[in-house]
Amino acid sequence: MASDRELAPAKINLALHVTRRRPDGFHELESLFAFAQLSDEIHAQIAHSNQFVVKGPFGDAIPHSEDNLVLRAVAAFNSKWPDAVPHKLAVTLTKNLPVAAGIGSGSADAAAMLRVLAGLSRVEIEHEALHEVALGLGADVPACLSSKPALVSGIGETIVPIKPFPEGHIVLINPLVPISTPDVFGRLKRTNSSGLPKITKPLEDVRTLAAWLETTRNDLAEPAIEIVPEIAKITGDLAKTAGCLIARMSGSGATVFGLYTSGDEAEKAGQEMTEKWPDSWIASGPLIAAA
Repeated sequence: MASDRELAPAKINLALHVTRRRPDGFHELESLFAFAQLSDEIHAQIAHSNQFVVKGPFGDAIPHSEDNLVLRAVAAFNSKWPDAVPHKLAVTLTKNLPVAAGIGSGSADAAAMLRVLAGLSRVEIEHEALHEVALGLGADVPACLSSKPALVSGIGETIVPIKPFPEGHIVLINPLVPISTPDVFGRLKRTNSSGLPKITKPLEDVRTLAAWLETTRNDLAEPAIEIVPEIAKITGDLAKTAGCLIARMSGSGATVFGLYTSGDEAEKAGQEMTEKWPDSWIASGPLIAAA
């Protein structure tokens, strides 16, 4: 039977500036998205009845109902292209990434599901139309469709791919305290900060990337730390590990990333942080590069 499988890589906000709060309540951002080779996984197979199974270490942390972004992606795709996939599907989500963690795992899952459906479709699915469906599911979903490094602005609709982009290595640490994005934005004191500085040198190596990141920030870190103080402590500890070029919170938290030039440095830092933060989720791996 026909089937398709897609990875849903973790999305890392290497920098995030909040530039405007719109009259409709949405916030406009400028952010540098990178994606890690750490991921959830979507598998869909033609079946006699619709099925949705969630497994993996964080499978119990997400809803199995229609509120799940994967099922919302299926519904949105079928609404746009009702005859594209005329069969029932058995969908399995392997949830390896923590939820409500600032690494876009739900958005990545939805994007992976859209890619699976497009792959199973018997009609051609245009990228722009799929992008519109993705944006209707959430601000991060369009960028997660490609899962390639990009400058993202507006409410997620403007995506400019970055080439070159180095294969740096990262450590991700989450204290396993879910954090609500609306709660973080609700505590944001300034909503009209400056945008990201221009990238004046090609990001051909990790040190050049880190030097540029030092001129940026994550505007959501301060309000997130008010909610989860451990974020500041983890960031400080990670910054002190050997080889760490920069440590910062991703997205609205509570995941913190550390950037390294080599996989050995990242692995050793992860081991060191596991000893200091044994109750946290800690993983290391390379970023997805772009030539």
